[in-house]
Amino acid sequence: MFNLPNLFTAGNLMAGIASIICALNGYLDYAVYAIFLGALFDFLDGLVARILKVSGEMGKQLDSLADMVTFGVAPGIFMMVVLIGLTQSIEFVSHEFIALAVDHWLNLFLEGKSVSWIPLIALVIPFLSIFRLAKFNLDKRQTESFIGVPTPAVTLFFTSFPLVLVLSETGDIYTDNIYSLVFNPVFLSLIIVAMSILLISEIPLFSLKFKKFGWKNNQLRYLFLLISLIFILLFTAWALALIVFLYLILSLIENYVLKTQKA
Repeated sequence: MFNLPNLFTAGNLMAGIASIICALNGYLDYAVYAIFLGALFDFLDGLVARILKVSGEMGKQLDSLADMVTFGVAPGIFMMVVLIGLTQSIEFVSHEFIALAVDHWLNLFLEGKSVSWIPLIALVIPFLSIFRLAKFNLDKRQTESFIGVPTPAVTLFFTSFPLVLVLSETGDIYTDNIYSLVFNPVFLSLIIVAMSILLISEIPLFSLKFKKFGWKNNQLRYLFLLISLIFILLFTAWALALIVFLYLILSLIENYVLKTQKA
């Protein structure tokens, strides 16, 4: 039960819990860093399991339970906090301002007073994530690739938004044309719903796991990694959202090429 891969999985779970606590207390940047730590543990548990040749139903179930917290509940919570701040037009310049906005919104909501319900839209992320994870465990088609966007990919997509808010210059999100569009609460809510639906979609997506590291059969993976590195260097906080878009686009291109070859 308490083997090394399972302990890494438990570390993934604890990172997800830490992310939730940080987000609710206004530390959106720390909430994102906790997600990154959880993603690292999620990678290591599988890697170590393969190296030690440890596998079993226990590890599979623990992995899904941990992923539900880190890549389901946690992104729902930190995106809810983002929407709470945006609907109250706060400046994301300090943890205290964000925490006060969250407390104010929660108090009004729990007291049944007039308050924007838009932040609750973020909870569609964990709502559909639980179906995604259950489907993944049962779907025999997803042993070599994915059907629908994996929960870690959707979560990493959403980490760009709190990072941009925290790291941007004060007031940019309300004055810059692009920022004001992306961070409009209604527009951002539509993005949340769209990305969440992709969790349970039937879109085939290539896997990033390398069986061998040679160029043959890995061209798409190396191209993805190269462009992703360029995105990170050029776009910093926006890079993760762009990388997930790249993942979707390359997968769609691959699907089209494969269908063309079969025709």
